[in-house]
Amino acid sequence: MQVLSSPDAVPGQFWSWRQQPIYYVHAGEKRGDRPPLLLIHGFGASTDHWRKNVAGLQADFDVWAIDLLGFGRSAKPNWQYSGDLWRDQLTEFIQDVIGRPAVLVGNSLGGYAALCVGAQRPEATAGVVLVNSAGPFTDLQGTTKPDPVRAVMGNVVRSLFLQDWASYLLFQYVRQKSVIRKTLQKVYLDQSAVTDELVEDIYRPSCDPGAPKVFASVFRTPQGEKVDVLLGQLERPLLMLWGEADPWINARDRGAKFRQYHPQLTEYYLQAGHCPHDEIPDQVNEVIRAWVLSAV
Repeated sequence: MQVLSSPDAVPGQFWSWRQQPIYYVHAGEKRGDRPPLLLIHGFGASTDHWRKNVAGLQADFDVWAIDLLGFGRSAKPNWQYSGDLWRDQLTEFIQDVIGRPAVLVGNSLGGYAALCVGAQRPEATAGVVLVNSAGPFTDLQGTTKPDPVRAVMGNVVRSLFLQDWASYLLFQYVRQKSVIRKTLQKVYLDQSAVTDELVEDIYRPSCDPGAPKVFASVFRTPQGEKVDVLLGQLERPLLMLWGEADPWINARDRGAKFRQYHPQLTEYYLQAGHCPHDEIPDQVNEVIRAWVLSAV
């Protein structure tokens, strides 16, 4: 199997799932004494976002990374995208291609998809690592007071972007390289990590014909299972990694909610933004390596 000497070139291949080509990369060798790792990107990203982690972990693990359907080099059919869809994609990839239960490592949206697999498909899961994970919680205590103005505006915005023309215009705006760069600069603590290569990696898949429809599906897909419910179902070991400088979430508050519903988790707070795995890969790789070898 391919062994990577640097994070610059990640070879890949395709797997057919529901008659759709799914792109993935594989490095390292199968190890009988430790599970394989499956790395899952966030919204708008791809296997490219994990190149530093694939290169850094392949000496110790059988490492896989996959482009979720609708992203990266995978197909972008006009389907309804959801946590359930990606859960089934990941589960069948583990069963059909990897061949044994894996530790799923997911960032942001990929974290939510990983949690769905870990909680609902335990037979495919050896453990779960969530990196600034996304996903909705249930307001079980009813402590959140509704803001009627925000609720109305939210409904207006959602209704607007149910229109094809509106979601298409927004997509054309956010896919501009200048906008991608500005967004990354907001969510990365270390600005030097926002490279031309990173911008290009995110821009490139947006040029695919089906990309606008995938983007539009964000506004049209019903929310999946709530995170607190999934945490209650999860029986596999769980590691949480949080970039504390993430402007999109309050890492400490969100981490406390995960801990509330799954007290036995292990967690680390890191000096990074929304994507610690790419911003401080050596630190993240070491935490994952040590945790898998000791807890899984």
